[in-house]
Amino acid sequence: MTKIIDRLLDHTTMYRLVLWHLIALLAVAIAFSFLGLVRYPPVEIVFSTVLILAVCWITNLVFARVFRVPPNQESIYITALIVALIMSPVAFNDIRGIGALVFASVWAMASKYIFAVGRKHVFNPAAFGAVLPALLLSQPATWWLGGNLSLMPFVFVGGVLIVRKLQRLDLIMTFMAVVFLTILPTTAPSQWAMTITETLKHSPIFFFAFIMLTEPLTQPSTKVPRLLFAALVGFLFSPNVHIGSFYFTPELALVVGNVFAWAVSPKGRFVLTLERIERAAADTYDFIFSTPHRVAFQAGQYLEWTLPLDHSDNRGNRRYFTVASAPTEDTVRLGVKFYRKPSAFKRTLSDLAPGDTIHATQVAGNFTLPRNPNKKLAFLAGGIGITPFRSMLQYLIDQGEARPIVVLYGAESQDDIAYGDVLDAAERRLGIRTVYAVAKGTRRGQYPGYIDARLVKAAIPDWRERTFYISGPQAMVKTMRHTLTAMGVHRSHIKTDFFPGFA
Repeated sequence: MTKIIDRLLDHTTMYRLVLWHLIALLAVAIAFSFLGLVRYPPVEIVFSTVLILAVCWITNLVFARVFRVPPNQESIYITALIVALIMSPVAFNDIRGIGALVFASVWAMASKYIFAVGRKHVFNPAAFGAVLPALLLSQPATWWLGGNLSLMPFVFVGGVLIVRKLQRLDLIMTFMAVVFLTILPTTAPSQWAMTITETLKHSPIFFFAFIMLTEPLTQPSTKVPRLLFAALVGFLFSPNVHIGSFYFTPELALVVGNVFAWAVSPKGRFVLTLERIERAAADTYDFIFSTPHRVAFQAGQYLEWTLPLDHSDNRGNRRYFTVASAPTEDTVRLGVKFYRKPSAFKRTLSDLAPGDTIHATQVAGNFTLPRNPNKKLAFLAGGIGITPFRSMLQYLIDQGEARPIVVLYGAESQDDIAYGDVLDAAERRLGIRTVYAVAKGTRRGQYPGYIDARLVKAAIPDWRERTFYISGPQAMVKTMRHTLTAMGVHRSHIKTDFFPGFA
């Protein structure tokens, strides 16, 4: 069962998973309203949702054209559905309530453009949209779905899948821990069990944590700041935190956390112009972009890339790809492997011509070189997973910095080997050796087959002293991680490349 779930998650983007989860929650809520398990009539839920979707779609369309940014349809629907699930549904004749929903919807979408620095929005859109009606119209979010006990199992199951997809369990656990560490000291020990139970059962803590706290664009991109962000939001989320008579709401807690995240994160959305396309290997191409301002990143990090699609598919128009170029290079290099049935995103990417542009944002990722230059490393790459290592090695070449690194590179055939020029230069100039494992058509000096324990032990005699970096297809990454742990390599000495979405 776990393997089936992992396979489904591997082939679903993070945004699409969240969207499906929200649609399922809305459908269940409507069904439960017929049974009297939800206090709002189904007609009010449907009317409010349709209204919010329409307002969000129109508002986003207007702002996208004004600011000349490609709209993301999934993002529109996700934001709209969250607003619909946290703001109280209203009746046809509730003018004040309708005004609050319209106001929240407009500002939720506008926040992506107006309150953006370097074309990157600062606030979680749904949270920002919910804050303003509470402050200006006395129409606060009620979080009606998140606090409904009958809907809790559905919130939890879908939320766990999202957290598993994003690998953000540490974020959730930090948030939860701080919430209870803030609440419990203000209650008697004899009431702690009841307080924990009531918070879990009747507050929006799960919906808030799984759906809103995990939103990638408005949280820090590196681990320590991200955990501090979770702790700050958890502290302000706690119902007993207040300034005088002013108490924080969940949405306001998240907005304050977003300000912190923006302050400690890389800034900017980049508009990159295609210079040329180079063939890197069989069915693998490098798209080389120029930019008026240098993109600040660390070797091995990734960007979120966005393209306008005429006809999107179930993977949407956003992808996470490692930056294959080094921070020392003047251009930004994107290495992509094309399969037999490419997604709409990759088809559009392949149709780009010199002079065309692509939008990129959210520099992130911890798959980077350690600060200690003397730390022994082993790079294990499979197929297109060589891209972060190409970035790291080119950076070391440009810096003239020799490090104790051994590269094991697995490929199906000779034609599938990419960036041989960089690998050769790293060995010639820095003494960083690459051992190739080729499944078909092995040449002299290469290992026949795939990277395995036998190759690791033969090519890296001091493997017990090294930290292993693994990048490649997810099946290869999982297999190698299992192989290394079976060999006795401690988990803390294994780093795997990770993207919050399927590329």
